Amino acid sequence: MLPARKQDLELVGRPHKADKFRQMKELITSPKLEFLMEAHNGLSARIVDEAGFKGIWASGLSISASMGVRDNNEASWTQVLDNLEFMSDATSVPILLDGDTGYGNFNNMQRLVRKLEQRNIAAVCIEDKLFPKTNSFIKGEAQQLADIEEFSGKIKAGKDAQSHDDFCIVARCEAFIAGWGLGEALRRAEAYRLAGADAILMHSALASPDEVLSFCREWGNRCPVVIVPTIYYTTPTEVFREHQISVVIWANHLIRSAIKAMQATARTIHQDESLIGIDHNIVPVKEIFRLQGAKALEQAEEIYLPKGKKGTRALVLAASRGSALGELTENKPKTMVGVAGRPLLDHIATTYKAAGVNDITVVRGYKKEAVNLKHLTYVDNDDYAQTGELASLHKALEVLPADTESLIISYGDVLFRKYVPEMLLEQQDDFAVVVDTNWRESANKNRVADYVSCSVPYARRTYTRDAFLNAIGGELPADQIHGEWMGFLKCSKKGLHTIKELTTAALARDGQQAPTMQTLFRDLIARGERIRVVYTTGHWLDIDNLDDVVTAGSFR
Repeated sequence: MLPARKQDLELVGRPHKADKFRQMKELITSPKLEFLMEAHNGLSARIVDEAGFKGIWASGLSISASMGVRDNNEASWTQVLDNLEFMSDATSVPILLDGDTGYGNFNNMQRLVRKLEQRNIAAVCIEDKLFPKTNSFIKGEAQQLADIEEFSGKIKAGKDAQSHDDFCIVARCEAFIAGWGLGEALRRAEAYRLAGADAILMHSALASPDEVLSFCREWGNRCPVVIVPTIYYTTPTEVFREHQISVVIWANHLIRSAIKAMQATARTIHQDESLIGIDHNIVPVKEIFRLQGAKALEQAEEIYLPKGKKGTRALVLAASRGSALGELTENKPKTMVGVAGRPLLDHIATTYKAAGVNDITVVRGYKKEAVNLKHLTYVDNDDYAQTGELASLHKALEVLPADTESLIISYGDVLFRKYVPEMLLEQQDDFAVVVDTNWRESANKNRVADYVSCSVPYARRTYTRDAFLNAIGGELPADQIHGEWMGFLKCSKKGLHTIKELTTAALARDGQQAPTMQTLFRDLIARGERIRVVYTTGHWLDIDNLDDVVTAGSFR
């Protein structure tokens, strides 16, 4: 049964659009001191959210730094918006954007507000400086401030443009930064309040909070006050509460801590030319997956990912060792031999899933404990050495789910492209096989192959005609060979019942001779069953020896 969509998906249940606006408004107007933490991308925003903060400060300095540019509006406002969209999608708490000067005049401000609301960004802070801005801590007293009336008009324009009642505009006053004193700070703050600002951010570059606290005493809590104690960080937080400050912003500390950690890691790896010295000090890759929501994706795949025809399954026969591979299979079966950095079985399962066949059963035998890939079903044939292929097939058929509508049987040592199972799934016959017309290549290499003779040989227009299997075996005369069986048999639900009967009979009759898939095909043909032949050319690899393992590394 599929998981309930709203209950079981990790990302479901986060506040919907209106909630974030309301949350930010309540946070700014809260009677107690609240805190915002800086973030600069989707990952850092999720970390802030998980840490328990009620809101996020999307820092202009940090965002520009993460892009490798200066905090001088070198990153365009649309680039900032794109970044904000990832931050908003990754989090459940509201975001206050450090919107610099609003990226232009009143018209730009209105467009900015509309675009922020579309991305579920709950608030914006704009500062009364000139565009393009310069960071307040770089020659602050030399920076020009905007005209009060012009900046007030920008606030009014933003408030008129908002469609959500709870969207907030925070007016940042730089009077102290520019060295203009308390009187100018109060004059500007009052003008901004009357223009509709929801809060005043009073900024200061002093190492003590004196300027900000003097403002608060004179301001009288006319509207909420926001502060950024980056420089006066030694001030006890209780002092801010005593002066009725509404929100404290920790403005750039995640980016700064990240830079320090990355510098140390890069330096260590460069010096050591190894990961041994740092791996124990960094998070495992699975923590990245967790923050990215990998679990939610797995849950969503169960609901949304196409699975091919309902009830379609694959059965991989992989019980043998593959002794021709020598030392490679001393401690694991052939199906677990590495190909391009991954077990052969992993390639097989991935290709099946790419074709929409996600329910895969593997019959294992030799060194079965080594066959342990996740998300596969296993059946064990502990007598693999004395029994053979049909015994493995029979064991798997005994436990195959009753709702199986079709089954593709294949080997655990064959690489293939996804169109192979896709072609088989299109066939409506009870039985269908794939035959490679390029059979002479195997013959020229003196390989053991399952050659077949068919009712109709391959031709360019064979797709318009019916071809069925007449005979199979390595002993077929060359003039009767039409191709090589590629190791795939697709069966319908009705065909599965027939195969169960024939495998049971074959094991009772030929059990001591370890009957093979060729035995099954011959019994099907003798019974009068029609086995559809689907012709193709190449695009598969049967791994029989060490040369094949090397070739498999470049199989695409």
